[in-house]
Amino acid sequence: MSMLFQNQKDFWSGLIFIVIGAVAVYIGGDYAMGTAGRMGPAYFPTILGSLLAIIGAIAVVRSVATSGEAIEKFTIKGMTLVIVSTLLFGFVVRGAGLAIAVVLVVLLSGLASIRFKFVPFLAVAGGLAVFSVLVFVKALGLPMPMFGPWLGF
Repeated sequence: MSMLFQNQKDFWSGLIFIVIGAVAVYIGGDYAMGTAGRMGPAYFPTILGSLLAIIGAIAVVRSVATSGEAIEKFTIKGMTLVIVSTLLFGFVVRGAGLAIAVVLVVLLSGLASIRFKFVPFLAVAGGLAVFSVLVFVKALGLPMPMFGPWLGF
């Protein structure tokens, strides 16, 4: 298989995108589609799943044409940190607020990287927290606190 696919990372990530996109389209098939002006419950998963599958197909085709690094060893530590940080976000967002939850998820999931350095990741986390608050709380008006009751706000 490595002879045909020169870029294994693109191949496997593209394959994962195709499978997840196809599953989303399949699940959305049980619901009414609607129109762009009056979207039904199937509209979002069908459109998003289709786009994800197309992006995956592009990655698979690209894996044949370009060379890349071999896939590194699978690490339980990295996977665990990403999953725990996602769960932590869900537990913390109501009590500490969106800004704190975003900073925590970025820093904790960042520990999964071998290139983790605290200051650059803190800068990214702060920027992402500001962006998230502006988009989700201010622009979209989602009912979640910027800073939650755990912090006395």
